[in-house]
Amino acid sequence: MTAPATARPCPSALAQWWVLTGRFIAPTLRNGELIITIASSAIFTAGFYIPLHQLMGAATRGIASSYAQYIMPLIALQAITFAAMSTAFRAATDSVQGINRRFKSMPIAPATPVAARISAAVYRCLVSLAVALVCGHLIGFRFHRSAVYIVAFCTLVLVIGALLSFGADLVGTATQNPEAMTPLLILPPLIFGLLSVGVQPVEQFPRWIQPIVRDQPVSRFVDTLRALAGDTPPHGGPVTWSVLAPSLAWLCGLAAMLLPASAMVLSRRAR
Repeated sequence: MTAPATARPCPSALAQWWVLTGRFIAPTLRNGELIITIASSAIFTAGFYIPLHQLMGAATRGIASSYAQYIMPLIALQAITFAAMSTAFRAATDSVQGINRRFKSMPIAPATPVAARISAAVYRCLVSLAVALVCGHLIGFRFHRSAVYIVAFCTLVLVIGALLSFGADLVGTATQNPEAMTPLLILPPLIFGLLSVGVQPVEQFPRWIQPIVRDQPVSRFVDTLRALAGDTPPHGGPVTWSVLAPSLAWLCGLAAMLLPASAMVLSRRAR
C-alpha cells in the first residue's frame, strides 16, 4: 500500500507578496543599501541647495520666501527617484540569476514578484522622503498648510515613486542587464530635473525651450508640490484644480502606458 498523497500547501497571493517583500527589504538592513538611501537624500539636498541658493535666490525672490522653500519639491523628487531606480537593478539581477525562472516553476502569479519589488521600492522612497524633509527643514523649508496638505504632499511624492519603480522594474526585467541600469535610468530624471521649474522660474530659461520646461512632468509635479507645501504670505498660491490637474493627468498617462507594457512583458515571461 502507498501512503496517501498529502495536499500541497497553497499560500495566498497576499502571503507570497509579504514574504517576497521581506526578501527584498531585509538585505538593505545589512548590506549598506539603507545607508546609501539615507545618504543620497542628504547629498541631493546639499548638491542642489549649496551651489544654487546664492545664484538663483534673487531670481526666485518674488515667487518664494526662500530658495529652500522653492527647491524643496525638486529635492524630494530627485531623492525618491534615486530610491526607485534601484528596482531596475534588482529586477535585472533576478532575471540574470535565474530567480525569475525559479518563480515561473512555482505556484506564484507573475505579478507577485513585481508587486513585492515595487513595495520594497516604496519603502526606500519613504525613507528617502523622510530624510529629504529633515534635510529640507535644516536649510529652511517649512510646511505652511494643514496636516491634510502635508499628507497630500507626501502621498503624491510616494505615488510618483511607485510609478517610477514600476517603470524601472519593467526596464530591468526587459533588458536583463544590471550593468546598464545606472546610466540608463539615472541620467534622464536628472536632466528633466535640471530642465524644470524646480531649479529656477521658467522665464530664466531660453525662450525656445520654455514650453517644454513648463509642461514636462517634473515641472508639473513641482508646481503641485509647491502649492501643497504652501509659503508665507504674499508668496505661494492656492491649491486649485488647475494646479492639481496636470500632475494627475501625467500620473494617469504614465500608468496607462506602463500597465499594458508590463502585462506584455509578464505574459512573455510566463510562457
